[in-house]
Amino acid sequence: MVVSIVGIGLLGGSFALAIREKYPKIRFVGVDTSTVNGQLALAKGIVDEVLPLEEAVAQSTLVVMATPVNIIIDLLPRVLDLLPPGATVVDLGSTKELICGIADAHSKRAQFVAAHPMAGTENSGPSAAFKELLPGKNLIICDREKSNPDSLTLTESLFRDAGMKLFYMTPQEHDLHLAYVSHLSHISAFALGLTVLEKEKDEQAIFDMASTGFSSTVRLAKSSPQMWAPIFDQNRINVSDALSAYIEFLQQFKQVIDDQDVKTSLDFMQRANVIRRVLDGIEKR
Repeated sequence: MVVSIVGIGLLGGSFALAIREKYPKIRFVGVDTSTVNGQLALAKGIVDEVLPLEEAVAQSTLVVMATPVNIIIDLLPRVLDLLPPGATVVDLGSTKELICGIADAHSKRAQFVAAHPMAGTENSGPSAAFKELLPGKNLIICDREKSNPDSLTLTESLFRDAGMKLFYMTPQEHDLHLAYVSHLSHISAFALGLTVLEKEKDEQAIFDMASTGFSSTVRLAKSSPQMWAPIFDQNRINVSDALSAYIEFLQQFKQVIDDQDVKTSLDFMQRANVIRRVLDGIEKR
């Protein structure tokens, strides 16, 4: 089997490393516009060779598109045009409705599987990839009924072999839920980072005073803007709705603090503590 990774970064590289651990005879081909990324991926053993897109797709059993979502939108029709009969292309994008719409318009739609591994870190590039990223995490597959059985089975099998738990939903459900549980948290981290940098000009003071709580909250602000700006744009309606709800709670919280309303402030936090039960339940699955 030949697997091409288009976009040799954290997700694509981690997928390759996890599958290579399970199936050392699979041949991995990298495709990346960055020569440096290609060299790093070769040196780290993520891929066996790096080729232009056309050459890689032509010999692939599976093509994994792991670029930012705006590039997936641009490249997906071309990859499907080049895809050999019987081969499969899967995208790992963090938005799904627009990507699935592009695929739906192509004659080879059945050879496409829309997937989103719910895994990541604030780091990017092939040097950030590691084989332990995916095991134990969730994989969301959208519109599975539109993929042919062979393509769907191959995708499901490989990600299960990588240690992932599979879930299914529509692209619309995916983008709505992700706006709240992923996209909003990244925007919050970016906004918090900007607030601290704007108001606290003494960088040494930030370093000296930053607690583990601050570091964990703002950690996502180190994420790649090149990856996240297109995500926010493609899911802008859901993200805007999520932001409106979040801003409303922030305004309420500000008001109770301004009013020295400790009782309501306490009530807000106690209500929010319910998330502990939700998260503990998820971890026990």
